[in-house]
Amino acid sequence: MPVLKLTRRGIAAITPADNRVVYYDPDLIGFAMRVEPTGRMTYFIEYRPGAGGRGVAKKRFTIGTTSEFTPEAARDQAKTLLAEVRLGGDPAAAKAKAKTVPTFAQFAADHLDAMAEIAEKHPEQATLRPGSIRNYRSLLKKHVGPVLGSRPLDAIARDEIKRLHAKVGKISPTTANRCIEFVGSVYKAADHAGHVEEGTNPARGIKAYKERKRERFLTPEELARLGEAIHVAETTGIPYEPPQRPGKKLKHVPKNVPPTIIDARTAAALRLLIFSGARLREILHARWEQIDLPRGLLTVFSKTGKRHIFLPAPAVEILSGLPKSNSPYVFPSEDPEKPKADLNRPWRGIRKLAGLPDLRIHDLRHSFASVAVSGGASLPMIGALLGHASPATTARYAHLANDPVRAAAEAAAGTIAGALAGQTADVIPLSKRSRANG
Repeated sequence: MPVLKLTRRGIAAITPADNRVVYYDPDLIGFAMRVEPTGRMTYFIEYRPGAGGRGVAKKRFTIGTTSEFTPEAARDQAKTLLAEVRLGGDPAAAKAKAKTVPTFAQFAADHLDAMAEIAEKHPEQATLRPGSIRNYRSLLKKHVGPVLGSRPLDAIARDEIKRLHAKVGKISPTTANRCIEFVGSVYKAADHAGHVEEGTNPARGIKAYKERKRERFLTPEELARLGEAIHVAETTGIPYEPPQRPGKKLKHVPKNVPPTIIDARTAAALRLLIFSGARLREILHARWEQIDLPRGLLTVFSKTGKRHIFLPAPAVEILSGLPKSNSPYVFPSEDPEKPKADLNRPWRGIRKLAGLPDLRIHDLRHSFASVAVSGGASLPMIGALLGHASPATTARYAHLANDPVRAAAEAAAGTIAGALAGQTADVIPLSKRSRANG
């Protein structure tokens, strides 16, 4: 067993042999160097893990080559590693484990792919909605990935997440909060997969920025314009308008482009959203087997679990008028085995036609709730209608209950039906209707 003090002078005196030779440092037990016939010299430590003793097999842990470390730096690294061994550590085992732990970017991308597949094939089992998956992919690419992507999951500290949150918060507090939610969801999945210790989540406890919730409620007049726009879109069509690019002039503007006519199912989906207050995916992913027309119910599996969406008479009439197809979905895509993914393109044209360029599809849900509250429905009733998991979510409509103007509005479905038709609906007040049905 050759012994050589691993210093600059000692290493300079080494002449490579025909076979590999290992030199052990006499001053630091466990510190050694292997010299290849090619002249490559590599520092390493040799130790017995755990309690040690001759009954325990020796392990080696590579520090680096002479081109990477000076003898002094390699010796300092060896002292640190051997001290860890004396405290019960096992550098070689830790290194092997690190190779099996994926980076944040690798695991997050695989996790989102798996969630997307579940959402597509088994929406009732999905824990992330398609919209959330798309947003998380964007956050991974633009914000989280560049900072944490190359780091192993078990090596990311809470301070790193706090710095990321603060950095993104300077641009957008809302986006920064979504980054924290995304990181938390990734670590929840990593915990389940066994890549990190149970309960590990470096994003836990980081205080979120205050967000200003966007609330948009349609007035009866706006509902009338929206109803007319949907009617025009499915009959006359949406006029073509060239894309607007600020600061750029289009060289070739198409001429005589015919209006875009939306299909009957797209128009029906939009009307159902207006009449039911349902979430977009709850309508687009609905299967015929989930609909009970005689009882006016749609049974869905959403982010809050299984629930029943009540379909008022106008909604039942729309569904009854839809032609049957060879698809199990009420609103199939071009592939009959898959539901329609979204309504983005027709919605942009319709809201512009209605003069409501800032209106989101989700605002139709808020509008349904606002009409229902103004018609006398209690907040717990609104929560049940909309499928809210928390009363705090429903509380955003509390101020509408005492609004004297909205309090005079008619009950939700009847009012909306009349407004969509551009007429004043004669609707029986909720209290009288309840007595009549009783």
